[in-house]
Amino acid sequence: MPFRTLNSRMVEAQIAPGQRLFSQRGAMLAYKGDVSFTPSITGGQGGVMGMIGRRIANEATPLMTVEGSGTVMFGHGGHHVQVIELSGETLYVEADRLLAFDGTLQQGTMFMGSQGGVMGMVRGQVTGQGLFTTTLKGHGAVAVMAHGGVIELPIRTQRPVHVDPQAYVAHRGDVRSKLSTAIGWREMVGRGSGEAFQLELSGEGTVYVQASEEKL
Repeated sequence: MPFRTLNSRMVEAQIAPGQRLFSQRGAMLAYKGDVSFTPSITGGQGGVMGMIGRRIANEATPLMTVEGSGTVMFGHGGHHVQVIELSGETLYVEADRLLAFDGTLQQGTMFMGSQGGVMGMVRGQVTGQGLFTTTLKGHGAVAVMAHGGVIELPIRTQRPVHVDPQAYVAHRGDVRSKLSTAIGWREMVGRGSGEAFQLELSGEGTVYVQASEEKL
């Protein structure tokens, strides 16, 4: 179910009988046809355990299930929208960055401590994001939100990419992430963001970076 870009801040999707997609609540701008919007209690295809994980992680971004027959336009808060097409791989994305995604994608959560140990856990505290991140896997499209647009940076073996944690939007591929810092631990205490902290991504894949360090 591909999204069609209307402008830098709006996308639309065609909904057909038997298909569905999920969107962030409040993201529907307009629609045509016979379309229904239902609160998604379990938060997509992650099921009850996925919902519990997001609750624990404070990543319980409310979702709507969109079904029926028609065309729906999405946008939220005037944020720029980037459409990412998945072809069987997994997308790792902060829950509050999700605008809408194809209902065929398998949704779950991943504990960031499993990618970077203690520093992976610290990342959640530094960035203000949860210790978990949302995962979307399969074949389908995802519309994510960002400040000031998104650029795609390739991640290659032996050539890691360093990103300001506040500018990070999502990544995909065989990628490991960890928080790194160029200063000592004593200087790190009490600081919130900025160049003192960098999110290091290594392996093979792509990272999506927004053009601002502001939170959504």
